[in-house]
Amino acid sequence: MKTPYQLLMTALIGVACSTTVFADGHFEHHGGDHEFHHDHGSWGPRGHVEIDAHFGHNRPYPVFGTSYRSLPSGYYTTHFHGSPYYFHGGSWYRRGGFGYVVVRPPVGLYINVLPPFYTPLWFGGVRYYYADNVYYRWDAGQNVYVVTDPPAGSNADTNPPTAVSSEETFVYPKNGQSDEQKSTDRYECYRWAVDQTGFDPTKAAGGVDPADSNSKRDDYKRAEAACLDARGYSVK
Repeated sequence: MKTPYQLLMTALIGVACSTTVFADGHFEHHGGDHEFHHDHGSWGPRGHVEIDAHFGHNRPYPVFGTSYRSLPSGYYTTHFHGSPYYFHGGSWYRRGGFGYVVVRPPVGLYINVLPPFYTPLWFGGVRYYYADNVYYRWDAGQNVYVVTDPPAGSNADTNPPTAVSSEETFVYPKNGQSDEQKSTDRYECYRWAVDQTGFDPTKAAGGVDPADSNSKRDDYKRAEAACLDARGYSVK
Protein backbone atom coordinates (compact mmCIF):
# COMPACT_ATOMS: atom_id res chain seq x y z
CA MET A 1 0.00 0.00 0.00
CA LYS A 2 1.41 3.41 -0.99
CA THR A 3 1.98 6.06 1.63
CA PRO A 4 0.36 9.54 1.24
CA TYR A 5 3.78 10.89 0.19
CA GLN A 6 4.10 8.21 -2.54
CA LEU A 7 0.58 8.93 -3.80
CA LEU A 8 1.38 12.65 -3.94
CA MET A 9 4.61 12.06 -5.88
CA THR A 10 2.83 9.74 -8.32
CA ALA A 11 0.20 12.37 -8.98
CA LEU A 12 2.80 15.09 -9.51
CA ILE A 13 4.78 12.91 -11.94
CA GLY A 14 1.59 12.15 -13.86
CA VAL A 15 0.76 15.83 -14.19
CA ALA A 16 4.32 16.60 -15.31
CA CYS A 17 4.26 13.87 -17.94
CA SER A 18 0.88 15.01 -19.27
CA THR A 19 2.07 18.59 -19.48
CA THR A 20 5.26 17.56 -21.30
CA VAL A 21 3.38 15.49 -23.88
CA PHE A 22 0.90 18.31 -24.47
CA ALA A 23 3.66 20.89 -24.84
CA ASP A 24 5.63 18.73 -27.30
CA GLY A 25 2.53 18.05 -29.34
CA HIS A 26 1.56 21.71 -29.43
CA PHE A 27 5.10 22.76 -30.41
CA GLU A 28 5.20 20.36 -33.36
CA HIS A 29 1.81 21.45 -34.62
CA HIS A 30 2.47 25.17 -34.24
CA GLY A 31 5.93 24.95 -35.77
CA GLY A 32 4.70 22.96 -38.76
CA ASP A 33 1.78 25.29 -39.36
CA HIS A 34 3.96 28.37 -39.08
CA GLU A 35 6.59 27.08 -41.49
CA PHE A 36 4.06 25.98 -44.10
CA HIS A 37 1.83 29.03 -44.20
CA HIS A 38 4.27 31.85 -43.53
CA ASP A 39 7.95 31.03 -43.90
CA HIS A 40 7.59 28.66 -46.80
CA GLY A 41 4.31 29.47 -48.53
CA SER A 42 1.20 27.42 -49.12
CA TRP A 43 -0.94 26.35 -52.05
CA GLY A 44 -3.91 28.33 -50.76
CA PRO A 45 -4.61 32.06 -50.99
CA ARG A 46 -1.93 32.71 -48.35
CA GLY A 47 0.85 31.52 -50.64
CA HIS A 48 3.38 34.05 -51.94
CA VAL A 49 2.50 34.86 -55.56
CA GLU A 50 3.17 37.73 -57.93
CA ILE A 51 1.71 38.78 -61.26
CA ASP A 52 3.98 38.51 -64.30
CA ALA A 53 2.78 41.49 -66.35
CA HIS A 54 5.54 41.45 -69.00
CA PHE A 55 4.25 41.46 -72.59
CA GLY A 56 0.68 41.52 -71.28
CA HIS A 57 1.15 38.01 -69.86
CA ASN A 58 -0.69 38.88 -66.62
CA ARG A 59 -0.55 35.52 -64.86
CA PRO A 60 0.14 34.81 -61.17
CA TYR A 61 3.15 32.65 -60.22
CA PRO A 62 4.88 31.66 -56.95
CA VAL A 63 7.64 34.07 -56.00
CA PHE A 64 11.17 32.88 -56.83
CA GLY A 65 12.85 31.56 -53.71
CA THR A 66 9.61 30.50 -52.01
CA SER A 67 9.75 26.92 -50.72
CA TYR A 68 7.01 24.35 -50.24
CA ARG A 69 6.89 21.11 -48.32
CA SER A 70 5.56 19.17 -51.30
CA LEU A 71 5.14 19.52 -55.04
CA PRO A 72 1.76 20.30 -56.62
CA SER A 73 -0.17 17.43 -58.14
CA GLY A 74 0.52 16.71 -61.79
CA TYR A 75 4.08 18.02 -62.00
CA TYR A 76 6.64 17.04 -64.61
CA THR A 77 10.21 15.97 -63.89
CA THR A 78 13.24 16.61 -66.10
CA HIS A 79 16.98 16.51 -65.47
CA PHE A 80 19.80 18.90 -66.22
CA HIS A 81 23.37 17.65 -65.76
CA GLY A 82 21.98 14.88 -63.58
CA SER A 83 19.98 17.16 -61.27
CA PRO A 84 16.17 16.84 -61.20
CA TYR A 85 13.95 19.84 -61.87
CA TYR A 86 10.19 19.81 -61.37
CA PHE A 87 7.76 21.74 -63.56
CA HIS A 88 4.14 22.67 -62.94
CA GLY A 89 1.91 25.43 -64.25
CA GLY A 90 4.82 27.37 -65.73
CA SER A 91 6.90 27.36 -62.52
CA TRP A 92 10.07 25.39 -61.82
CA TYR A 93 11.14 23.75 -58.54
CA ARG A 94 14.23 22.11 -57.07
CA ARG A 95 14.86 20.33 -53.80
CA GLY A 96 16.02 22.73 -51.14
CA GLY A 97 15.13 24.44 -47.90
CA PHE A 98 12.41 22.45 -46.20
CA GLY A 99 11.19 20.75 -49.37
CA TYR A 100 11.06 22.31 -52.84
CA VAL A 101 12.14 25.81 -53.84
CA VAL A 102 10.80 27.88 -56.76
CA VAL A 103 13.77 28.56 -59.06
CA ARG A 104 14.66 29.93 -62.46
CA PRO A 105 15.48 27.02 -64.77
CA PRO A 106 18.99 26.94 -66.28
CA VAL A 107 19.46 27.79 -69.93
CA GLY A 108 19.58 24.56 -71.92
CA LEU A 109 17.07 22.66 -69.79
CA TYR A 110 14.31 21.18 -71.92
CA ILE A 111 10.77 19.86 -71.56
CA ASN A 112 8.28 18.45 -74.05
CA VAL A 113 5.30 20.61 -73.03
CA LEU A 114 4.86 24.35 -72.75
CA PRO A 115 3.33 26.04 -69.71
CA PRO A 116 -0.49 25.92 -69.80
CA PHE A 117 -0.48 29.71 -70.17
CA TYR A 118 2.24 31.26 -72.32
CA THR A 119 2.74 34.30 -74.51
CA PRO A 120 4.24 33.77 -77.98
CA LEU A 121 6.67 36.51 -79.02
CA TRP A 122 8.74 37.30 -82.10
CA PHE A 123 12.26 38.71 -81.87
CA GLY A 124 14.34 39.08 -85.02
CA GLY A 125 12.05 36.72 -86.92
CA VAL A 126 12.42 34.01 -84.27
CA ARG A 127 9.49 32.81 -82.19
CA TYR A 128 9.80 32.53 -78.42
CA TYR A 129 7.36 31.28 -75.82
CA TYR A 130 7.27 33.29 -72.62
CA ALA A 131 5.96 32.56 -69.10
CA ASP A 132 7.09 33.52 -65.59
CA ASN A 133 10.20 35.41 -66.78
CA VAL A 134 11.39 32.36 -68.71
CA TYR A 135 11.85 32.13 -72.49
CA TYR A 136 11.50 28.89 -74.46
CA ARG A 137 12.31 27.98 -78.04
CA TRP A 138 11.26 24.94 -80.03
CA ASP A 139 14.08 22.54 -80.92
CA ALA A 140 12.85 20.61 -83.95
CA GLY A 141 15.82 18.25 -83.88
CA GLN A 142 14.97 16.94 -80.41
CA ASN A 143 11.23 17.69 -80.48
CA VAL A 144 11.42 19.58 -77.19
CA TYR A 145 11.14 23.12 -75.85
CA VAL A 146 14.44 24.49 -74.57
CA VAL A 147 14.94 27.21 -71.96
CA THR A 148 16.92 29.98 -73.63
CA ASP A 149 18.53 33.29 -72.81
CA PRO A 150 16.28 36.34 -73.09
CA PRO A 151 16.45 37.53 -76.71
CA ALA A 152 18.35 40.72 -77.44
CA GLY A 153 16.16 43.75 -76.87
CA SER A 154 13.63 41.93 -74.71
CA ASN A 155 14.47 43.89 -71.55
CA ALA A 156 13.22 40.97 -69.50
CA ASP A 157 13.15 42.85 -66.19
CA THR A 158 11.48 46.00 -67.48
CA ASN A 159 8.47 46.91 -69.59
CA PRO A 160 8.61 45.31 -73.06
CA PRO A 161 9.76 47.45 -75.98
CA THR A 162 7.06 48.62 -78.35
CA ALA A 163 8.82 46.94 -81.28
CA VAL A 164 7.97 43.49 -79.93
CA SER A 165 5.14 41.81 -81.74
CA SER A 166 2.90 39.61 -79.60
CA GLU A 167 0.61 37.10 -81.28
CA GLU A 168 -1.21 35.81 -78.26
CA THR A 169 -3.93 33.28 -79.01
CA PHE A 170 -6.47 32.97 -76.23
CA VAL A 171 -7.63 29.40 -75.79
CA TYR A 172 -10.49 28.62 -73.40
CA PRO A 173 -11.26 24.98 -72.44
CA LYS A 174 -15.01 24.56 -72.95
CA ASN A 175 -15.07 21.04 -71.54
CA GLY A 176 -13.11 21.62 -68.33
CA GLN A 177 -9.81 20.32 -69.72
CA SER A 178 -6.92 20.44 -67.25
CA ASP A 179 -3.94 22.73 -67.73
CA GLU A 180 -1.80 19.71 -68.64
CA GLN A 181 -4.34 18.55 -71.23
CA LYS A 182 -4.57 22.06 -72.64
CA SER A 183 -0.80 22.25 -73.02
CA THR A 184 -0.70 18.87 -74.79
CA ASP A 185 -3.56 19.79 -77.12
CA ARG A 186 -1.96 23.11 -78.05
CA TYR A 187 1.30 21.37 -78.91
CA GLU A 188 -0.38 18.66 -80.99
CA CYS A 189 -2.50 21.25 -82.84
CA TYR A 190 0.64 23.28 -83.48
CA ARG A 191 2.32 20.26 -85.07
CA TRP A 192 -0.80 19.42 -87.11
CA ALA A 193 -1.12 23.01 -88.38
CA VAL A 194 2.55 23.01 -89.42
CA ASP A 195 2.05 19.75 -91.34
CA GLN A 196 -1.06 21.12 -93.06
CA THR A 197 0.31 24.53 -94.07
CA GLY A 198 4.09 24.19 -94.21
CA PHE A 199 4.35 27.28 -92.01
CA ASP A 200 6.25 26.84 -88.72
CA PRO A 201 5.95 29.84 -86.37
CA THR A 202 9.07 28.78 -84.49
CA LYS A 203 11.22 29.45 -87.59
CA ALA A 204 12.30 32.73 -89.14
CA ALA A 205 9.60 33.86 -91.60
CA GLY A 206 7.82 30.61 -90.76
CA GLY A 207 10.29 28.61 -92.81
CA VAL A 208 8.67 29.72 -96.06
CA ASP A 209 9.44 32.29 -98.76
CA PRO A 210 9.27 35.71 -97.05
CA ALA A 211 6.89 36.87 -99.77
CA ASP A 212 4.43 34.17 -98.69
CA SER A 213 4.98 34.54 -94.96
CA ASN A 214 1.91 36.64 -94.12
CA SER A 215 -0.57 34.53 -96.08
CA LYS A 216 0.95 31.30 -94.80
CA ARG A 217 0.82 32.59 -91.22
CA ASP A 218 -2.90 33.25 -91.67
CA ASP A 219 -3.35 29.72 -93.02
CA TYR A 220 -1.46 28.34 -90.04
CA LYS A 221 -3.57 30.27 -87.53
CA ARG A 222 -6.81 29.05 -89.15
CA ALA A 223 -5.58 25.45 -89.12
CA GLU A 224 -4.49 25.68 -85.48
CA ALA A 225 -7.81 27.23 -84.50
CA ALA A 226 -9.76 24.53 -86.35
CA CYS A 227 -7.81 21.80 -84.57
CA LEU A 228 -8.34 23.36 -81.15
CA ASP A 229 -12.03 23.95 -81.85
CA ALA A 230 -12.44 20.26 -82.72
CA ARG A 231 -10.86 19.37 -79.37
CA GLY A 232 -13.32 21.48 -77.40
CA TYR A 233 -11.66 24.88 -77.08
CA SER A 234 -12.83 28.39 -77.79
CA VAL A 235 -10.10 30.25 -79.71
CA LYS A 236 -9.84 34.04 -79.98
